[in-house]
Amino acid sequence: MTATEDSATETSDLLRRWNATLLAARAGREGPDPAPYGRNLLARWAEPQRRYHTTAHLRAVLDRIDELADQGGEGGELELVRLAAWFHDAVYRPDRSENEERSAALAERALAEAGLTAHEVTEVARLVRLTVTHDPAPGDLNGETLCDADLAILATGPDTYQGYTAAVREEYAFVPDPAFREGRAAVLRHLLGLPRLYRTPYGAAAWEESARENLERELAELTATAGPPLPEAPTTP
Repeated sequence: MTATEDSATETSDLLRRWNATLLAARAGREGPDPAPYGRNLLARWAEPQRRYHTTAHLRAVLDRIDELADQGGEGGELELVRLAAWFHDAVYRPDRSENEERSAALAERALAEAGLTAHEVTEVARLVRLTVTHDPAPGDLNGETLCDADLAILATGPDTYQGYTAAVREEYAFVPDPAFREGRAAVLRHLLGLPRLYRTPYGAAAWEESARENLERELAELTATAGPPLPEAPTTP
């Protein structure tokens, strides 16, 4: 299978998952064809400025939501969590700081038109905005599931983690090295300062230790060569 065929297969599978998720969220209510909304989102996730925040990241987050549901039985409104995953980086420009807000606003417009209730639209948008801090309140099952799935990349093996950090650096290629190191180190310190990176029982048991080891190792490497602080540093995890 060629790379083009692989890409077409991935796109087709993701579109199938989108259609199933939106129809399940609507729970039999009437609404427009889900497919055009899914194709619009997939086009956004495939924009050329992306290196990490691509359809591969989208698929990984969706897979981790499924894993949390299967292994942990966390509860919550899983179809809304899945919809939030689709929208959480739908607007992504590495040179801007309002991506989550713009992504949430996109979700509010699109999902209201696509047949969701006001509660459902509000909840998806809230979850998208929560990915700014990845710090859900205790008992927020929806928020815990989405944030754990989004941060699961931090707990991957050394090769995958190195590929992730390299892709993030490529997205911020316009930022000079000293500024990037300073900003990235601030992100890592914020994450390491959280009482728990993962709030679901399964995420905490399966991912917490590995993620902290990866973050601490990356932070040590960054600070070993860090220069003076500079502006315009990245804030994405």
